[in-house]
Amino acid sequence: MSKPSVVIVGGGITALAAAFELSGGAAGPSEDSPRIEIIEAAATFGGPLQTTTFGDRLMDVGPDGFLVTRPEVVQLAKDLGLESELIPIAASGASILLKGKLHDLPTGLMLGVPTDRKQVDEMSGLSKKARKAAKKDWRSPRRLRVGDDISIGSILANKLGDELAYQLIEPMIGGIQAGRINELSAKSLFPALYNAARQGGSLMKNLASAMPEQRSNAPAFMSLRQGVGSLPHVLESILRERKVILRTNTPVTRIRAVAAGAYEWEVDTESTTTSANAVIMATPAGVTGSLTAMIDEALSKLQTVRTAATAMITFEFASASLQLPQHGTGVLVPLRTEWTGRGSLLTTAITFLDRKWTNLQRPESTVLRIHVGRSDDQRYAKYSDDELSDRILKELAYILGEAPTPLRTIVSRWTAGLPQYAVGHERLVSEARAVSEPLNLFLAGNSYDGVGIPASINSGRLTARQVLRAIS
Repeated sequence: MSKPSVVIVGGGITALAAAFELSGGAAGPSEDSPRIEIIEAAATFGGPLQTTTFGDRLMDVGPDGFLVTRPEVVQLAKDLGLESELIPIAASGASILLKGKLHDLPTGLMLGVPTDRKQVDEMSGLSKKARKAAKKDWRSPRRLRVGDDISIGSILANKLGDELAYQLIEPMIGGIQAGRINELSAKSLFPALYNAARQGGSLMKNLASAMPEQRSNAPAFMSLRQGVGSLPHVLESILRERKVILRTNTPVTRIRAVAAGAYEWEVDTESTTTSANAVIMATPAGVTGSLTAMIDEALSKLQTVRTAATAMITFEFASASLQLPQHGTGVLVPLRTEWTGRGSLLTTAITFLDRKWTNLQRPESTVLRIHVGRSDDQRYAKYSDDELSDRILKELAYILGEAPTPLRTIVSRWTAGLPQYAVGHERLVSEARAVSEPLNLFLAGNSYDGVGIPASINSGRLTARQVLRAIS
């Protein structure tokens, strides 16, 4: 009897993790392992997890680290024999730009949200009104009806007031998601906040009680010595050794249910048809919805999940030419921050890359990465790379007080964008999966189970286990 066949559409870290699990995980393939094929439309695997040479540095051009409070990346690294390549973040803390000046962010925040009124009282740059709002939440909190889902912004503005919500907290949460807190689902993206709001009473007190305990010397973030972007390359090499079929530059054109026979599905490209007992859709929700729209309306609705394109501009400066804040790994910038140039700042955050990662440190030069783009701010897209770099250098001069001529520059644009989990996202995904999974059509990736690298890897590996049970 021929082996069961599994096709994975998409070739990001979720797809690679799923294929690794399908082919035996850390133990490797067995006689029972299915035939596995990954079909990717782009020229390379890994999505935004890519590295490049930047001078004498090997550097990530996408995400440069991952949270260690979730174990999935560390576990995968161990399974791949990369445990010795894990490196901890070398610094902590950050600054925020308020009223034209940089202020240190207090410690103990949960995704930027205060968990004690003292954090607000002791922070410079905030108004008396903001401190009064924090005091009110601590002593006589407002009531809030949460319901089945609610936006992050609705919770924060109601409980802590507009200034804390949009000047202090949104730069962190909105920056991670490339979205606006007034539109993002608390239930899907910040369940600790959602549950704290549902409890009633003080939001800060409820969050404080939900804060996970962390060992005093444990790093919050880690990376890999060769960059996070090295992870897809290692997976690709192992999957090739395991005889997984890997195809790039091959868009899938159609997915068809088979009425009878040994296989449930046929996956079409322009030149091929692959039969499968199960299909994993590891593509963005919009692509998945388009390819599966004819199967059921619940799958077609996945096309409503929007994405937010972003870009990153990385500069190398001579160390002696630049004065940075004494502490921290970067600067957060609230949306619509006015400056001396035209319009508001494009910059949403600055990362001091070589403060974060020791493998990027050089005595003679410093590497800064500037982040631009949100779901409702695509102004950067009208600039060429050179024009964007020039504009951001002017913004750096305003934020940091100076911006010398860089030694080198690279602009990375991510047009595929981050999925935006709008209010009701969990229900949308649940309804789609309720239709697809009984048909051996599975949804995996950052459109459904969280946007971070750990969540994406977890989504891929868990989905692979579902598939193995379904086809066994």
